[in-house]
Amino acid sequence: MRRAGLKIKLTRRQFAVAVAGAAAVVGCHGGRGGTWEFLSDAHACTLAALCDQIIPADDFPSASQAGAVNYIDRQLARHYQKHQSAYREGLDAADQISRQHFGTGFANASADQRFQIALALEKEHRAFFDLVRQHTMESYYGSPRHGGNRDAVSWRMLGLDEPPLRGRAQYDLRNGNGA
Repeated sequence: MRRAGLKIKLTRRQFAVAVAGAAAVVGCHGGRGGTWEFLSDAHACTLAALCDQIIPADDFPSASQAGAVNYIDRQLARHYQKHQSAYREGLDAADQISRQHFGTGFANASADQRFQIALALEKEHRAFFDLVRQHTMESYYGSPRHGGNRDAVSWRMLGLDEPPLRGRAQYDLRNGNGA
């Protein structure tokens, strides 16, 4: 890539991470007109950028592209309510670290800067980072019915068939006899 006399070389992975980060910043609004059940728009953008550090895009979508932010937001409003303050404080800490070192919010930082911030966050706020990592993995590899793993992307990546609906595995519905 050449711009204003500068030659910039990016690997395919660096380019994919940069594009995924830009997509997360541009498209980090919720599916219902930009509303979230728990997260603010700013926190959703920060979370999308952080999730994409955990599972970046390559030949398959990144965590945020596969619905990680939707999953985490939905769970924070329901089953993970006990983690709400940890998410508020942790996402604010990510933005604070980013502003302190790079003069911009985490979601707006460059790909290399986001990586450095994620490393600092993992070191300085380990419990929060581990929580986000766990929830991102749940989202990416779990059932799409919970808001993540959009279009079963991780299952396709792993070459897995979508599992049958619970309670129907013992029936062969194709021949109509239930046996």
